[in-house]
Amino acid sequence: MERRTIEPRPGWQQTVEEQGLVYPLTRHPDDSLRPYWDESAYYAFTLEEVEALEDVVEELHRMCLAAADHIVTADRFADLGITDPRVAATVAEAWRRRAELPSVYGRFDLRYDGTGPAKLLEYNADTPTSLVEAASPQWFWMEDRFPGADQWNSLHERLVAAWKKQGPLLSPGYPLYFAHSTADELGEDLMTVAYLKETAEQAGLDTAWIPMEEIGWDPLSGRFVDNRLRFIRSCFKLYPWEWLTTDRFADHVLDTLDNGGGTGTTLWIEPAWKMLLSNKALLAILWELFPGHPNLLPSYLDGPRELAATTGYVAKPLLGREGAGVTVHKPGTGIGTATDADTAAVLRDEPCCYQELAPLPAFDGNHVVLGAWVVGDESAGLGIRESAGLITDEYARFLPHVIL
Repeated sequence: MERRTIEPRPGWQQTVEEQGLVYPLTRHPDDSLRPYWDESAYYAFTLEEVEALEDVVEELHRMCLAAADHIVTADRFADLGITDPRVAATVAEAWRRRAELPSVYGRFDLRYDGTGPAKLLEYNADTPTSLVEAASPQWFWMEDRFPGADQWNSLHERLVAAWKKQGPLLSPGYPLYFAHSTADELGEDLMTVAYLKETAEQAGLDTAWIPMEEIGWDPLSGRFVDNRLRFIRSCFKLYPWEWLTTDRFADHVLDTLDNGGGTGTTLWIEPAWKMLLSNKALLAILWELFPGHPNLLPSYLDGPRELAATTGYVAKPLLGREGAGVTVHKPGTGIGTATDADTAAVLRDEPCCYQELAPLPAFDGNHVVLGAWVVGDESAGLGIRESAGLITDEYARFLPHVIL
């Protein structure tokens, strides 16, 4: 694994925008615009490295499914902050009937520097983003810059195949709706959903489009409907389950949820059992079930334990995205932030997962995290993000990669 600098292509911004990446720049706190898509450098891997990482990803996915089963069978929903008995029962039923429910994709975030085993940082299997840039623009970048080379990237083909495989689980005669929240101002959620809709269409599915905010409730029929009062039988949503089960339509969601078995009226994708894999408590349960596993970091729910005095630790809210609320605590220095471990910070009262501090590797001063994709149950591709600090936040940059 190497980071190599390269001259960006002339007109790169227009090029990636035409390929679906309509958010190539990020506005920083100083009001400056800087590249989110950054092709001034790239990462090079050997085929052996990629094949080994693919094996790691698929093993981690199997372990996560085993952890999900343990959570359900041991009734450990409270450890995930799922305290509503009705929501817990819904998730448990979705898990038991998972073979009847469409499930498409997820993304592992890994710490890896090319010299040791990859370490799991977290798993987002409900609403992962950075999909568009991983699947499309970086592939075309490789074809422009390194024709004849290869890339860890079978995302598009696997997504189309996944929709074809899971199409029979959808109700015939009804379109599959694709929805995102209009609260997303950058366009990332919009384009992620648009891209997934395109892959479903290429798989031969009938699709429709609707913002989450325009999904209506028809009290006469007791169904969710679109803005033309058409019944929404199935819907892919880039809208996390912790919102779906707590907003003002939550009771309707639970009342009409199709969890397989011919019950309910609305099928949501990803299914409710994905709540088990997109919660940071999963990290602690994995460590409990697979202690000492080379691809896991020690993680706990009741506090940092020995990590406070030995390696240091990272405190992660059970639910959060783009590093929100994450704090880094170095050993013997008290509480710190990602950029200054000696700066005092207030400990949160909210439930957290306390994970061993394994600082992201720095390449030319850039802290890198690997986003390894899973489609179905198989490894499907790689996206790389860099950040200035130890936490990969909303100011991170996406860099392409190649197998040389």
